[in-house]
Amino acid sequence: MPLAGIALAPLLVSPLAPPSPRGSAAAVSAEPARRRRALRRVRCSAAAASGGGELSRATLLWRAVKLPLYSVALVPLTVGTAAAYNHAGLFFARRYFGLLAAAVLVITWLNLSNDVYDSDTGADKNKKESVVNIVGSSRAVTEYAANVSLLLGFGGLFWAFAEAGDVRFIVLVLCAILCGYVYQCPPFRLSYRGLGEPLCFAAFGPLATSAFYFSNSSRSISSGAVLLPLTKTVIASSILVGLTTTLILFCSHFHQIEGDRGLLERCLPW
Repeated sequence: MPLAGIALAPLLVSPLAPPSPRGSAAAVSAEPARRRRALRRVRCSAAAASGGGELSRATLLWRAVKLPLYSVALVPLTVGTAAAYNHAGLFFARRYFGLLAAAVLVITWLNLSNDVYDSDTGADKNKKESVVNIVGSSRAVTEYAANVSLLLGFGGLFWAFAEAGDVRFIVLVLCAILCGYVYQCPPFRLSYRGLGEPLCFAAFGPLATSAFYFSNSSRSISSGAVLLPLTKTVIASSILVGLTTTLILFCSHFHQIEGDRGLLERCLPW
């Protein structure tokens, strides 16, 4: 037998020392304590994610505003405007900021009307930051504010159409708004049929981004309307904007899956 084998033989044939009863007991008693601590951490995380506990009215109003949501007004407009500048060197600052204000008003309508119709179906029954729940029983007030926002937004959009003179702009942007209507408003409510993400992609991607690109067409008394051509850059950019917006909507569903199941609202995560 090699020397190494001889040296290791006592270790191989001798039984292992039994574990210390004191050490085993300590490990067993520590295990439930670790589980309890882990359970407390999970419960605290779940409560924080669901907005458990009493929240101040200011916090609820801040959540109801959904400020990050308004990036979907800024991004398609900015990308479409940048594509127009890249192609033809056109940029109309007054028109850009006018359209930004109009887009924000349309998104405000989308946000408020979504709370109104989700209140009707019971989807926002336990949602403290719902505008309808914050206002109280005045559902009509929220609906009225939503409709006023939409009308003001239409005013800004048609003003920009008169400036640009490109009918493609107003047709595409109206189609984008129509996607928002059938997404959440009766009698359609297509978001309850699993079509929310495709509608979101179409509205904020190919429709809105291309529309804002065409809004940079120009009209002059001498030459009439100078229309921008549809380019591969615009198409590719609009697809990227649509995919990004759709992914944001897709991820926003995960914390609402249980509530949506109870109302038979279908979304892509399940």
